[in-house]
Amino acid sequence: MNRVKQIANRFEEVLLNGTWVANTNYKDQLSNITWKQATTKIGSLNTIAALTFHINYYIAGVLQVFEGGSLEIRDKYSFDLPPIQSKEDWEQLQNTMWNNTQKFAEAVARMPDEQIDDIFVDKKYGSYLRNIEGMIEHSYYHLGQITLIKKMLLESEKMD
Repeated sequence: MNRVKQIANRFEEVLLNGTWVANTNYKDQLSNITWKQATTKIGSLNTIAALTFHINYYIAGVLQVFEGGSLEIRDKYSFDLPPIQSKEDWEQLQNTMWNNTQKFAEAVARMPDEQIDDIFVDKKYGSYLRNIEGMIEHSYYHLGQITLIKKMLLESEKMD
C-alpha cells in the first residue's frame, strides 16, 4: 500500500471505523448520543456538538483545498456551531461530518505520492503530509475529550 493510501486509512480510522489507537472512533462515540446530550454543557467544557462541529470545520476547510479551492478557514470561527435544536439538526451535523470525512480520505488516497511532501497552500503551513497528520492528531485529541464528556454525561444521568 502506498503512503497516501496508508495516511488516508489512518484518517478514516479515527473518524469512521478504527479501534487501533483509541479503541474507538468518532462514529462509534457519537452514534448513541442524543441531541440533548450532545448539546449539554458540563462546567466550562465544550459540548460534544461543539467539538463535532469544530473537527468537521477543519475537515471541510482542508478538503476545500484538496478540491482546488482556497484555504478559508480561521481558528476564530471553528467553534461557531449553529444552534442544534432537534434530533434532525444533530443528525445533519453528523452526516455532514461523515460525508466530509469520506471525501477527505478519498482525496488523500487519490493524491500522487509525491504531492504529500509538497507545500500546503503556503510555506508557513508546511507540507500536505504535515497537515493531514495534524488533522489526525487533532481529531484524536478531541475524540478523547468527547469520550470523557460522554462518560460524564452518562454518569450524571445515572445519578438523576
